Formats: sequence, C-alpha cells, structure tokens
Amino acid sequence: MSAVAEQRASERVRTFSWQDPAATARAGSELAGLEYLRAIADGRLPPPPIMQLLGFEAVEAQEGRAVFALRPAEWMYNPLGTVHGGVAATILDSCMGCAVHTTLPQGVGYTTTDLQVRYIRAMGSGTGRVLAEGRVLHAGKRTATAEGRLFAELDGRLIAHGTTGCAIFA
Repeated sequence: MSAVAEQRASERVRTFSWQDPAATARAGSELAGLEYLRAIADGRLPPPPIMQLLGFEAVEAQEGRAVFALRPAEWMYNPLGTVHGGVAATILDSCMGCAVHTTLPQGVGYTTTDLQVRYIRAMGSGTGRVLAEGRVLHAGKRTATAEGRLFAELDGRLIAHGTTGCAIFA
C-alpha cells in the first residue's frame, strides 16, 4: 500500500455544533461578568463556539479566577506529533480573560491587548485532562492584567504559563 493510500485508510473525521454566539452575548450583557461565566459553567447559557470547537469546558468561576478543562486529543496535533501550542495559548487566553471578566459589572466588556505564553512541556492524547487556571493580578477601570497556569490534572505537572493584559470598555 502506498503512503497516500495508507494515509487515506487511516483518515479520521471530526464535527462539532454550536449555538448562536450573538444570542449568548446578548443574554450575557444582562449579567455581571461572574454571573455570566457561572451561567456558562452550569449550562444555563451555551458556551461560546471556541469552547465547543476545542472541546474545553468552564469548570469554575470565582471573583478574579476562572478555571477551564481540556482533554488533549490527536486531532490537535502539529506535524511533530504533539498538541499544537496554539491550543495551550487559546485556553490560557480564555481562562485569563475570563478571570478578568469575573471582576466586571453588567454591561462592561474587555478585550485582550497582549498575551505571553511560556511552554514548559508538550501535551499529547496521553496527557489526560488538563486544567487552565487564570487569576487577576490587577483590575483597574481601564486595564486589567492576569496570569495563568496550564497543568495536568492527574499529577499537577506544569505544561505552560502566561500573562495577559486586557482593555476594559463599557
């Protein structure tokens, strides 16, 4: 069997579904940031499409803190056979930004202005579930900063960590 035929024989397929993100955002605009994230975590509101695309879930939301979980899978692999670093960056950006969101009142939003990620070790499908925890370092009226850690749930081994800055807007 040729390499191309062998590749086709092992082809995998992934599909996903999502709800209207505009409807969720409208519902969220009626809630303070912490209430909004808790509504997503407990299923009262659907998660945003990026969470459904990558298969991560909101685990916990407290004032100044947000935790997400993800099971690394082979469909996330880069050409080197490990999970692409963009997956780690995305979940870290999400948990840190959402930690900032927990500090915001109803009708106030934010956007990431910068993101720095330091990769410590690779993830693979054998890593098991990983947790991304974001914590606010500074919550001002116009800017906020947060730090995040991505680690294996099973043994606590650090996979990556990062920092972010956010612009706050009404």
